[in-house]
Amino acid sequence: MKKIPSESVDLIFADPPYNLQLGGDLYRPNQTKVDAVDDDWDKFSSFESYDKFTKDWLEQAQRILSKNGAIWVIGSYHNIFRVGKILQDLGFWILNDVVWIKSNPMPNFKGTRFNNAHETLIWASKNQSSKPTFHYKSMKIANDDKQMRSDWFIPICSGAERIKVNGVKAHSTQKPEALLRRVIVSTTNEGDVVLDPFMGSGTTGAVAKKLGRKFIGIERDKNYVKIATDRIQGIVSIDEEFLQYPIDVKPKRVPFGNLLETGSIQPGEYLYSKNLEFKALVMSDSSLAWNDKVGSIHKISALILNKEANNGWDFWYTYKKDGELVSIDDLRQEFLSEEHDKNEV
Repeated sequence: MKKIPSESVDLIFADPPYNLQLGGDLYRPNQTKVDAVDDDWDKFSSFESYDKFTKDWLEQAQRILSKNGAIWVIGSYHNIFRVGKILQDLGFWILNDVVWIKSNPMPNFKGTRFNNAHETLIWASKNQSSKPTFHYKSMKIANDDKQMRSDWFIPICSGAERIKVNGVKAHSTQKPEALLRRVIVSTTNEGDVVLDPFMGSGTTGAVAKKLGRKFIGIERDKNYVKIATDRIQGIVSIDEEFLQYPIDVKPKRVPFGNLLETGSIQPGEYLYSKNLEFKALVMSDSSLAWNDKVGSIHKISALILNKEANNGWDFWYTYKKDGELVSIDDLRQEFLSEEHDKNEV
């Protein structure tokens, strides 16, 4: 990580060692041995040793993140609280903790604790003043037009998705592509640079490539490097035209006065609510007069609806020459289209 230029990465997804501190072998009720995470890379001599390791790589992560960059770190109860403290100590700004609820978790074979059915992800920006990417509207649509919540029900990696070598799983903690897809779709843009400092079997790189992101992976185990490289090379990227976020594009601001300046609306006209129950007179200064009140299209519509605020573009309509009732928002879109055509010329 020290070789990576400062402020050159848009998003980091880190799946670091969890420091599970497993003691002895674990067996199922039928006496078959559980293939637990007992790799050397997950073993640390003490909490102090793990904390130093975590602080070292997080310091580099903060350095290489762009001004508005962000990081995701995933962990379990063994390590995520220590990671969270160090993140805050270094000046990262925690945005959310997301609970990945495993719909098919491994059972607790000893029956001595609750079934551990989740892991925790921390999403944090480089610092408090950063403005990280977040595609709120796209995530809402993906969740049936309801706000995407911070509890994600996603199965663990299994079946055909689980990479195996000679019939044995290649990596003990391979994450499901669905989890990385949600992270990358929600918090990056096409062409962004995504870094995984603990690449493992290459899930982050595979999903990043599929979604048209640039990818940097760091991995010290040569076997994992080969597995991940072969996997990522076999990925076909989605066509660029399907990688856009049209629902999250903020419309260009158009003052209501522009419609008067172009003649789309005339002083002395009335604007109407869609049900024609209310109408307001358009004044020459672009204000609306309703009863004894005068104000903007937004203020007057809010007064009518007895609300603190309201979007007047969605409330008001006008009659055109052919007698058709037209939304002033449609007139705004026509104005934007004409402005675009002028700029193209």
